[in-house]
Amino acid sequence: MESKLTRTKETLAEKLDLPRDVILNIPKITITGNNEIIVENHKGVILFEEKEIRINSNVGLIAIYGSGFEILFMGGSTLTVSGKFKSVVYEGNE
Repeated sequence: MESKLTRTKETLAEKLDLPRDVILNIPKITITGNNEIIVENHKGVILFEEKEIRINSNVGLIAIYGSGFEILFMGGSTLTVSGKFKSVVYEGNE
């Protein structure tokens, strides 16, 4: 049932030219260089360490690896992190 609802939302977003991330409540990740990441539509920070961050979302866990992480902004469903990033990994729903 949920997949049919998701397909309907996707079709609606496409037909009305609406942003998919808003309609489907999926994360939007904006990476600026290798030193700033903005994650929108997240469901909370699971782990925050100097070399690893894990963020919960509707598509599962998102892991960010690197060093020197610092939270610049956290409000509502938006998170901005600075540091030196090596990789961003979608770990899925496990």
